[in-house]
Amino acid sequence: MIDLALIGIGTGNPDHLTREAIRAMNAADLILLPRKGDAKSDLIDLRRGICAQVLTGPTRVVEFDMPVREATPPYLDAVNDWHDAIAAVWMGEIAAHLPEGGRLALLVWGDPSLYDSTLRIAERLSEAGMDMRVQVVPGITSIQMLTAAHAIPLNALGEPVLITTGRRLTERGWPQDAGTVVAMLDGKCAFQTLPPKGLHIWWGAYLGMEAQALDNGPLAEAGPRIVQTRAALREEHGWIMDIYLLRKA
Repeated sequence: MIDLALIGIGTGNPDHLTREAIRAMNAADLILLPRKGDAKSDLIDLRRGICAQVLTGPTRVVEFDMPVREATPPYLDAVNDWHDAIAAVWMGEIAAHLPEGGRLALLVWGDPSLYDSTLRIAERLSEAGMDMRVQVVPGITSIQMLTAAHAIPLNALGEPVLITTGRRLTERGWPQDAGTVVAMLDGKCAFQTLPPKGLHIWWGAYLGMEAQALDNGPLAEAGPRIVQTRAALREEHGWIMDIYLLRKA
C-alpha cells in the first residue's frame, strides 16, 4: 500500500506552508522532487530549501528527472502522453525506493486542485493496479497571491469569476457574461488578443518569491509594459510563472 500525500506548497515561499503541510512532509517516508532542466533549476532549489527548513526526521528526499512535454499539436493528446510518461517515472521511483509500500509525498506548486494535473497522474497509478490511498493537503494558490499582492478582491460585488487559460482566451475571446477573468498558463500574453477598451489588468510574476514583479492599469496602457517586462524577466531567469486578472471597468 502506498499512502500518497499531494501537498500544496504555495508559490515557493516557505511561509506559505500550512502546519498540516509540514506535518504531512515529516510523516512521509519518501518525498519525490522533480528536476525540470537547468532552465528551471530555481524551482527545484525552492523545493530543496523547503525540505531543508521543515524536515526534522528521517524522511528521505529523492530527485527525479521530469519528462518533457512534446510541443506538437493536438495539445490535449500531447498533455495526456506527457502525463503517461510522468506516471511511468513515478512508478519506477516507487518500485525503487518503496518496494514494500509506505508513505510518499509530492510537493505541488500552489494547490493540487487548481490547474495542476498531479491528481490526474496519481489516478493513472491506481488504474495500473497500484494499491494506493491519496491525501490532498491544500495550499495557497497563485490567484490568492495575485489578489493579495495587489490588495484587490477577486470578485466584483455579487459577481462571478471565470478562471481560464491563455490558450482558451486566445481561441474564444472574452467569455460571454464574464465581468472578471483570471488567466493562468498563459505563455503568450493572450490579453493582447482582446479589445482593450474598458478592461483593467492586474499582473504578477514569481509571486511570493524574491523576484516578484507586479503591474496593473488599463489594459491599453499596462499591456505593452507587461509584455516587455515578462520577456525581460524570462530572459534573466530562464523561466517565468505569471498570472493575471482582467476586469471590466
